[in-house]
Amino acid sequence: MKRKLLLVSNSTLHGGGYLDHCEQHISSFFGQDVKTVLFVPYALHDRDAYTKTARDKFQTLGYYVESIHEAADPVDAVKKAEAIFIGGGNTFRLLKSLYDNQVVTAIRTRVLEDGVPYMGSSAGTNVATISISTTNDMPIVCPPSFAAIGLVPFNINPHYLDPDPNSRHMGETREQRITQYHEESNTPSVLGLREGSMLLVEGNKATLLGTTKARLFTRGKPSKEYDPGSDLSFLLKDDVDQREGSRM
Repeated sequence: MKRKLLLVSNSTLHGGGYLDHCEQHISSFFGQDVKTVLFVPYALHDRDAYTKTARDKFQTLGYYVESIHEAADPVDAVKKAEAIFIGGGNTFRLLKSLYDNQVVTAIRTRVLEDGVPYMGSSAGTNVATISISTTNDMPIVCPPSFAAIGLVPFNINPHYLDPDPNSRHMGETREQRITQYHEESNTPSVLGLREGSMLLVEGNKATLLGTTKARLFTRGKPSKEYDPGSDLSFLLKDDVDQREGSRM
């Protein structure tokens, strides 16, 4: 599998600007071979303003940004893309727009079969997984399915937040909500990416990057913490098993 993914928890980290906390990882990820990045601003309402934000940032890193919403044919834009970046915002709006513009399959093909680098942040990370069922967002619109692009065989919860022992808030914690998800879903794992963390996937290798730990929730097992630099390639095992099974 040729996939190359950079799945970032958050676009902005407290005390910094847009993508400042991961700009070195972005430069390393796209490298010098990529000149133009196709940006997908579907998660926010003002796509022009969002594109300007991304375009200005990526220009400082040496990359030109083309936006899919400016293309006459979104599917053709994906087919011609050197690299893809899907930004954050509302995950339901993002996935609905991906389906409306018929680019879900095109993105999956370009990334998994052609090896086009894919970067997601927040909602863009959510849609890279099996489904958007572990997003934190409100369903302001209804996509035709919760099934996402499926670039990895597990789910992610970006902006994962630990319980505050001093809080008087009586609603469910993030951990409780993920446990409820596992009560209804066979998806084996949900990776809670705290703000400041990101997952680098290169083929069948996955590495936790950034400055904060990640928390892994596995159906029927206690949750577990992982430090930056941890090898999380075992999360991709389902993809390996499926390919080996198809060869038999």
